[in-house]
Amino acid sequence: MKKVFFLIVILFGCIDLFAQDFTVKNYSVEVYINKDGYFDVVEKYHLNFEFPKHGIYRDIKVCYDLENQDGSIEKREIQIGEIEVPGYKFEKSSKFEQRMSCNAQIKIGDADITLVGDQDYEIRYRVYNAFLHEESQDQFYWNIKPNNWNADFQKINFQIHLPEGVNISPDKVLIYSGLVGNSTPSSDFDSSLNGQVFSASSNDGVISSGGEAVTVLIKMPPGSIKEIKPFWPFWSDYGWTIILGLIIFGFIRIWVLHGKDDHVSTTTSYYPPQGMDPAMAGYLIDDSGDTSDLISLIPFWATQGYLKIEEIDKKGWFAKDDTKLIKLNSLPPGTPSYQRKIFDGLFSKYGDSQEVLISSLKEKFYTTMNASKSSLKDAAQIYYVNESRKIRNYTIGGLIFLLIILSPIALYFWGILAVVATVVTLIFLLIMSQFLIKKNSKGNLALSELKGFKNFIKIAEENKLKMLLNEDPTYFESTMSYALAFGMFDKWSRKFDALNIPPPTWYTSNTGRMMNMNHFSQSFSSSINSARSTMVSSPSSSGSSGGGGSSGGGFGGGGGGSW
Repeated sequence: MKKVFFLIVILFGCIDLFAQDFTVKNYSVEVYINKDGYFDVVEKYHLNFEFPKHGIYRDIKVCYDLENQDGSIEKREIQIGEIEVPGYKFEKSSKFEQRMSCNAQIKIGDADITLVGDQDYEIRYRVYNAFLHEESQDQFYWNIKPNNWNADFQKINFQIHLPEGVNISPDKVLIYSGLVGNSTPSSDFDSSLNGQVFSASSNDGVISSGGEAVTVLIKMPPGSIKEIKPFWPFWSDYGWTIILGLIIFGFIRIWVLHGKDDHVSTTTSYYPPQGMDPAMAGYLIDDSGDTSDLISLIPFWATQGYLKIEEIDKKGWFAKDDTKLIKLNSLPPGTPSYQRKIFDGLFSKYGDSQEVLISSLKEKFYTTMNASKSSLKDAAQIYYVNESRKIRNYTIGGLIFLLIILSPIALYFWGILAVVATVVTLIFLLIMSQFLIKKNSKGNLALSELKGFKNFIKIAEENKLKMLLNEDPTYFESTMSYALAFGMFDKWSRKFDALNIPPPTWYTSNTGRMMNMNHFSQSFSSSINSARSTMVSSPSSSGSSGGGGSSGGGFGGGGGGSW
């Protein structure tokens, strides 16, 4: 037990020794208040380093939450400038660093030099926006010695110089000392008011330790100090909303002039545009090439006799059915490059095979799909205005530039919320910019037909479908790939369930299920959904993720220490 007690004594002794690695023997402060709304501070330290140190640092808090008389909270940010440390090398926080950290730090000393014993330091700086203005009074409320100093202050004295013409009585000056929150005026100081100078000195034997503060509150007549107000308070608090509003307005104007398609009349059409494959139809209907557009080429090729599709029954309780694509013929010359990239990729990229299982494409085929999407986009440009593409590229470049420039500006002036709103807004506009492209007359004509056909898929009635099937028994087969590109295959196929038509001959199943139209639509939909997810899958990558006062209650919070 004695050994344990001895170890505890040593431990607390070491902690105390570390905390008391220097002592401030005398600390004096001069404050010069200016009518123009700022004051200058001169801090002088006579201290003793018990251990070798490079110097000291001084922290000054610059962000505060002030409670107004009506109970509301005011966000106040003071500024620290004109920092000087005569006779010593020092580093200081920039204005940007002050705003980001809510702290101004002055670090004095040289990393290559250590000091021990008695030392003298003087710090000079100017403080802006640190007065409290009320109808009845202007207040100077400042922590002469903040609570976060890691040292004992054996003697403290200070002088506050009031502006010329500002006269107050001694009862208008209050000193608070001790632990933070102590609201009882201090008896630890001997003070006097002589004209425009208020002086105070700590009594003999009074030591201000770490965690304790010394704060002075001076109540001056209203109008003694110029109140510096922002020209437009809304801009100071919410200026970022105006900037984002202007950006959004500008984007909408560009969209109307250079991105919005001309109005085209839409009449019901029973067929897609002649000579246009479903991938291109899917691109033009929404100005975007997605996976469904390219996947629709598989039944399109099957209808034209280039391949057939077989549903494979995998044995086992947990085995999933697979889909086999069997090549029957090669694509003819003149086939668009995006078609050829996928077709050749299926049957030749992984060997000169005439058939391929969809499951074998997992995490392998995504590069081919990406290349095909890019090729489809290039091929579609014959339907768009060239000038519109340039405007879109300029808009994307401008938005990226604004994202890079405005993010730090928003952080500096308005904080995290403004940054998040700015980044989210600009990224959203960047995404929307991909569709900022206007169709030409050829594109408008094609779009009119596509909208008419898409609308027919929605509203087609049984009698009309019977008429079309009488005219062309392969009507469903020739149109289903377009419905797939529009994301409407299930809706389209259900309209044919009761029409007693045979399923396509190019789709077979060895699962033992009877192939009628209803079974075909369910089976094909399942197979194509599996193909859609498998053909774009990529290998996963690893990663990691103001009336009264109190001690320490004024501006000038912070502290300091040695290093």
